Amino acid sequence: MMFDPLYMLVMGLGLVLSLGAQAWVKASTAKWDRVPIGRGLTGADVAAAILRVRGIHDVTIEQVGGVLSDHYDPSSRTLRLSPANYSGRSITAAGIAAHEVGHAVQHAEGYAPMALRQKMVPVANIGTNLGVWIVIAGVFTGITGLAKIGVGLFAGFVLFTLVTLPVEFDASFRARKALLETGIVTEQEARGVSAVLTAAAATYLAAAVSAILQLLYWAMRAGLLGGRDD
Repeated sequence: MMFDPLYMLVMGLGLVLSLGAQAWVKASTAKWDRVPIGRGLTGADVAAAILRVRGIHDVTIEQVGGVLSDHYDPSSRTLRLSPANYSGRSITAAGIAAHEVGHAVQHAEGYAPMALRQKMVPVANIGTNLGVWIVIAGVFTGITGLAKIGVGLFAGFVLFTLVTLPVEFDASFRARKALLETGIVTEQEARGVSAVLTAAAATYLAAAVSAILQLLYWAMRAGLLGGRDD
């Protein structure tokens, strides 16, 4: 199976999409990390300012290790920024910090796609960790039902990647809007913010497309598409 030309094509396309998106993010964040915002605020300052304006006072802002490890943890209501974006005073730092605040605002407002994504985390973990192996086991043993169960589990992971898209796109929209409304960035600086956040969004889009391609392949191997069950 692993030498199936179609499998190699699917995985190859997924790899190209992933590497391309990562390269785009790296180039964009590096470019705008060299451009300071006129207000001279750090990423942590930006996050705190937007949270304050939005009336959110129960979110903690912390520094976390790593590169582009920035995220919002709804379980503890904690916004974590990587060192470069926590202390940085660049357009990149402002954009990423504001994006993560966007998630905090989504959480505070009960944004439906975000709530759905949180509920789907266990399903997604099972789908990505066990789904494919169950499909493979079903195909090799000739147990079609088992293979179909694996496809169903993996489909849960694919659905998770699709639900993630509106969550991320909406957080970026909220970020740019908040940065402009609060006067933290100018219209010209907002173009740089958009460039950074668009590149970041591409990684989620690439992941979703790759997951869909894999799902179609495994569905075919399980006999659910094209009548192929060998």
